[in-house]
Amino acid sequence: MFNKSDLQKIRKQGNIVLNSTLLEGLSLTERYELLQLCHRRKFKEGEYIFYQNDPGTGMYFIEEGTVQLAVSNNLSDGENDQYAVKIQAPKEIGTMSIGYEIRRMASAKCMTDCVLLGFFKPDFETLKKRNPETAVKFLEAVSIRVMKQLELSLRKLAEVTDTKTAFSIQFASQYEIEKETEDQN
Repeated sequence: MFNKSDLQKIRKQGNIVLNSTLLEGLSLTERYELLQLCHRRKFKEGEYIFYQNDPGTGMYFIEEGTVQLAVSNNLSDGENDQYAVKIQAPKEIGTMSIGYEIRRMASAKCMTDCVLLGFFKPDFETLKKRNPETAVKFLEAVSIRVMKQLELSLRKLAEVTDTKTAFSIQFASQYEIEKETEDQN
């Protein structure tokens, strides 16, 4: 019924299901339901998964391999300011693209041959139709992670600058977003 290759794929998916911190608030059944909507993608070493500023169309669970996330900022004097971090299984990348209309904040490049499970916006729409409760729990997990990242970023920014600078940036960005939303309506 199953060959050895199929069993290895199931085992690797099981590792993602059991070890993903993003999915820890979902039951085992809900985790498998979500992962059944994922699409296995293979990337070669050196291949880009997505580029900084691309539209966010989905997220990826890293099943095998190492992915480098790199943020680049072209400075006015022609120099390039860059920061990179390497991510491995069972982590995920691009989570903010599910449920949020934002562009990619970093480029994702495979440092080794990689196998990723893609979960895209149409897959999330399917999940919402099939099991709205699971979709809500998943979106809550993404939102909690984003809020924790924001909180940690603000604390670190306050440490390297000062509280006034850190929170003035946060408050200014909050009200810029509200103004953009009002202007669009």
